[in-house]
Amino acid sequence: MIVKASMAASLCSVRRVDLRRGPISQNPPAARSILVRHLPPFQRFLDAQAGDVLRFLIASVGRNDADDAFQETFLSALRAYPRLRPDSELRGWVLTIAHRKALDVHRARARRPIPVAEPEGSPGAARQAGATGIEGDHWERVRALPARQRAALTLRYAGDLTYAEIATVLGSSEDAARRAAADGLKTLRKELPNVTAPA
Repeated sequence: MIVKASMAASLCSVRRVDLRRGPISQNPPAARSILVRHLPPFQRFLDAQAGDVLRFLIASVGRNDADDAFQETFLSALRAYPRLRPDSELRGWVLTIAHRKALDVHRARARRPIPVAEPEGSPGAARQAGATGIEGDHWERVRALPARQRAALTLRYAGDLTYAEIATVLGSSEDAARRAAADGLKTLRKELPNVTAPA
């Protein structure tokens, strides 16, 4: 059986292999030949996926922790890359790893000590009062949502994934992913009544 090369991902190399004799030359295909799809070199994979992963992590954990989570994501991906099946969906796979690293960051935040405000009348209190605005960062409010809602919203709006891809990353159904995103938006609309949903 021969699989068409057009089915292979654009980043992957393809070569025909005879199951009985090894690599085949440019001669017409033998009856028992298939196309073997190889994974791209890791550096090419990293270059192709870095922007999406970093954007997802910044939206999910914030700029301060995103760089560390990004490095951890690609270190884990590098360790697992040789064992990855050639027909794997690389973008979904790496975003799943990034999602799990984001959960690790949120768990670590829960264990960190909480800084307290400066006592009134100290020089730091005046600086702190001027730094906080009424508007605030909307992504900070997203980060405060429950884990599933936070992940669904960041994957949808920062990662630009479809609900089917979000379901794959979260390990749930497409309807559950859509519901988590809707619940997250509903919560945000209660907190921020003047914010409308993106188109």
